[in-house]
Amino acid sequence: MKRTVLAIDIGSTKVCALIAEIDDDNNAQIIGAGIAKAQGLRKGSITNIELASKSIKSALNDAKRVAGTELRSAIVTISGAYTKSLNSSGIVNIPNKEITLNEIQRVMHTSLYNANIPNEFEVLHALPYNFKVDDQDFIEDPLGMNAARLEVETHIITTQKSNLNNLRKAVKAAGVDVESVVLSGYASAIAVLNSDEKELGAAVVDMGGNTSNIVIHSGHAIRYNDFLGVGSNHITNDLSMALHTPLHTADNVKINYGSLYAPSNDLIELPVIGDETSTHEVSLEVVHNVIYARVEETLMIIAQSIEKSGLKEHMGAGVVLTGGFTKIEGLRELAVAILDNMPVRLAKPTDVGGLFDTLRDPSYSGAVGLIKYLADGYTPYEIDVNRRMRHASEDSAAVHGGTLPEEAPKFDPITPAASIPTPAAQTPPAKEEKIAETAKMVNIGSNKSVQNDQPNPLSKFWNWATQLF
Repeated sequence: MKRTVLAIDIGSTKVCALIAEIDDDNNAQIIGAGIAKAQGLRKGSITNIELASKSIKSALNDAKRVAGTELRSAIVTISGAYTKSLNSSGIVNIPNKEITLNEIQRVMHTSLYNANIPNEFEVLHALPYNFKVDDQDFIEDPLGMNAARLEVETHIITTQKSNLNNLRKAVKAAGVDVESVVLSGYASAIAVLNSDEKELGAAVVDMGGNTSNIVIHSGHAIRYNDFLGVGSNHITNDLSMALHTPLHTADNVKINYGSLYAPSNDLIELPVIGDETSTHEVSLEVVHNVIYARVEETLMIIAQSIEKSGLKEHMGAGVVLTGGFTKIEGLRELAVAILDNMPVRLAKPTDVGGLFDTLRDPSYSGAVGLIKYLADGYTPYEIDVNRRMRHASEDSAAVHGGTLPEEAPKFDPITPAASIPTPAAQTPPAKEEKIAETAKMVNIGSNKSVQNDQPNPLSKFWNWATQLF
């Protein structure tokens, strides 16, 4: 039985909505797509809710028209603009000497509890990159192992609550609820990285219109993410100023003559800014020099970010570049030179069934990544924005409204010492339309259950202490 899902990628220059069907084997088939120019957004973050919701609605309506289906909830990307990341760790004892989902849930939750997250920030992802069973490091999957102790190291990505709430409001105003939120750079990484690159470690840079997002994947999860306010529209602005020509003309020059290879001395005729009835001639050499200078600067900023991560030696597969910016001819060669001869690959999203031809473009990596995320592309045992643990260890029967088989693991929510604030309550979408992932998630408790089960701080402390010892 198939489930239908809706993904909305909100970028700095465009909004892309995709509708896909995912079957029991997690094969995705895209059945609808809609693209709209982004409005009310600056650097990928919402600056005008009304305009942003218009853009989202426009993309959404196109996707619905093509798919011929109606959905009430969506998974959405969020820009890395106002995110902060930190690493944390957790440790728990294993009472029955066998690691079950309960123990993994406890250790993940403990690492989240141990993290020093400011009040005005909300957790987007808690990604485990190193499980340690007793003294054995880098365990790929601890489930079912015998041990006395389980440790985890996690990379936690947080964003400002206001940023998240504005995103939810804009999507809600477009007529759909936000089911889940994924960092845009993480979505792009899911779309373009192959298994070898994940194993060896790689940096994924999604170079968009006004922004670039970097994530470094190592140890089966993201270890670092960064946001850069540079994109291909900066080239357009530079050309407009240098050639004294309107922005739309400068954009056409970038698309038609955007090459980093040795230029010709040919002249092109362009309208003059402020007086588009008159034209002037410009040498292609000038065009080349302007583009080259901006691309070189952008790549140097990316190189600095990779250096800052301290993970350069963990990037055996080098750098994977994706996004609309990568269509500039000669980008790969310049990137290799600036990034100290590291391997560099220009990537398009990997194939998904029914992928519309336009979506095979590198600028749609984020949107395709969201669909792949829903089809099991997430990091195993990650905690998502809804404080639920995602894993692929359960049968998918409950996804389709059925009940879990008897042999499916069952576990109770466990709450550590103090409750971690949960996201603001959302109106639950209609049951039949929900992007149901019941069987793939473990609810990690909420403030409500904390009040009922643990009436005073002493019992909270006792509960936490017994988990550890």
